[in-house]
Amino acid sequence: MAFVVTAVWKAKAGEQDKILGVIKTLTPLSRAEPKNLYYQAQVSPDDPTLFFLYEQYTDAQGYEDHKASPYFQEHVFGYAIGYLETRQVTTYETIDV
Repeated sequence: MAFVVTAVWKAKAGEQDKILGVIKTLTPLSRAEPKNLYYQAQVSPDDPTLFFLYEQYTDAQGYEDHKASPYFQEHVFGYAIGYLETRQVTTYETIDV
């Protein structure tokens, strides 16, 4: 069973390039984490301020480690959060069949 995280980020009007820059910085760092299984960001073709992130970790601790990383703290909480209108995070566990 994997631990799944989805995040929907809505950038403030005109700030989507700042959010895109954060995503481009975080993606390779996140993919290199030992407990990361998958990390992919998307942007809406209909709304360039709307981003969807899909992440998988080996377990919930992997996600906690991700959030505690210095780069997450710096780029998300220290920077991106100020350019977001909304941020919604939901977690799941895979159903292994």
